[in-house]
Amino acid sequence: MIPEIDVRGCIAKKMSEGSLDFDFEADETLLDIPFVKFAGPVRAALAYTVLDDFSVEVRGEIAFTLLGACSRCLKEAKQEIVCRAEGLFERGEGDGETYGYRNGKVDLNEFLRDSVMFALPPRLLCEACEQWENE
Repeated sequence: MIPEIDVRGCIAKKMSEGSLDFDFEADETLLDIPFVKFAGPVRAALAYTVLDDFSVEVRGEIAFTLLGACSRCLKEAKQEIVCRAEGLFERGEGDGETYGYRNGKVDLNEFLRDSVMFALPPRLLCEACEQWENE
């Protein structure tokens, strides 16, 4: 389960920063590489800051592993991906550049979905095909 950030609770406790470490199941529909799946949950290590205007800045790392057939030779392939994730949440609706939140709670689902989607490679290659391509 993906936790929420309770902005009102942070303000009441006079806390402007916090961290979240959790695992979640990625949406398999994000994958458009044939014969590839997520090999377990996605790991998120995030830090957040509640700013003076009550917007919330979230930053950290997400990590996951892809497993499946090499896009070039169809041998078994595995790739571990670690990437930075950053987002800004503002009260109300997001404007396309930022995410929105309501009722004092930041829902991280869309942010994490976007972060995983942008981290996905265009194809999955086995070690031999990756070496061949890098030569």
